[in-house]
Amino acid sequence: MSKPVQAKRILVSVTNDLVTDNRVRRLCSTLSEMGFRVEFIGRRLPESPPLPEESYRMSRMKLLFRKGAAFYAEYNTRLFFKLLFSRADVLVANDLDTLPANYLASKLKGCPLVYDSHELFTEVPELEHNAFAKKTWLWFERNIVPKLKYCITVNQSIADIFQKKYGVPFLVLRNMPYRFKPKAFKSREELGLPLHKKIIILQGNGINISRGAEEAVEAMKLLQIPAILLIAGNGDVIPLLKEKVKQENLSDRILFKDRMPYDELMQYTAASDLGISFDKPNNLNYLYSLPNKIFDYIQAGIPVLSSRLPEMERIINEYGVGDCIDHHEVHHIADKLKDCLTNEDLIKGWKKNLTFAAEILCRENEEKELIRLYEQFGS
Repeated sequence: MSKPVQAKRILVSVTNDLVTDNRVRRLCSTLSEMGFRVEFIGRRLPESPPLPEESYRMSRMKLLFRKGAAFYAEYNTRLFFKLLFSRADVLVANDLDTLPANYLASKLKGCPLVYDSHELFTEVPELEHNAFAKKTWLWFERNIVPKLKYCITVNQSIADIFQKKYGVPFLVLRNMPYRFKPKAFKSREELGLPLHKKIIILQGNGINISRGAEEAVEAMKLLQIPAILLIAGNGDVIPLLKEKVKQENLSDRILFKDRMPYDELMQYTAASDLGISFDKPNNLNYLYSLPNKIFDYIQAGIPVLSSRLPEMERIINEYGVGDCIDHHEVHHIADKLKDCLTNEDLIKGWKKNLTFAAEILCRENEEKELIRLYEQFGS
């Protein structure tokens, strides 16, 4: 009697604590549904919440270092040995900071490696003033990426850059959520939100310095209609914004919510009137960004006001779901916010288009090519 064939095993690695990485969690769910045995590997931080129950295994490494060269060296060393001594048929490296360990392990194990680059890693602002670190990561990128067969990234602009630099085609998988179909929508009263004010939401797990949140807060001081700005998520600018709100007595205009499970966050998004994303083109990574919050706003059925950056503007214009700011001068932002919240003809048109856009711009459609990629590995 022949032995039953075991499902192929895929090890997926990231440098975060797994819980709020919605893009990679969606990937793991998809692979699990395809019949693969999936292990999602990250790191545990002191403030990390408990791991949720999922259809795939999740594991976190406890590391001595939290940031800098020591962290990346420790992480990739620990990850390499974990990958090397674990059964795996396919490895998946998410972003350049997981690639060294995955590449070496894939070579020694003789198994396929899929590289999913979520950004232009070597262009992030954290490396802008660290020439040695930038040079090191560029060395890894230049020496590994041209040798890869299976590559994915988040939008066409970044795919074109990688293709030009390394001659390697990248499959585009934009950061889209599944269709938002909650069993019930919570009321503003249930969510603790004001009933008679317009609500502008800025959400995300990377609300960082110089990404437009500071100007959004300043603009709220000038907005001459009853409205609040709901900032939901985390990032390095949040403590500064909270201190500003306290000092300037803006608590009636700015409301903060800590990071929360995605389904809960989307209830706040759906209860809002406008979603904003004001990233600045300070570097190539921001210039070509396409934040997943854009698609979350669309799924929640609220118009979008964003920076006039190529990928975001393309979505907004193609589907007619909002508007763009021309620059980050706060009076201009305040005027745009007022127009987006009070121009009933614009709002009516956007709302109609949002229904159509939500049906198209969803994970169910976007992941079809991804499924075809992994189907070749068998399950």
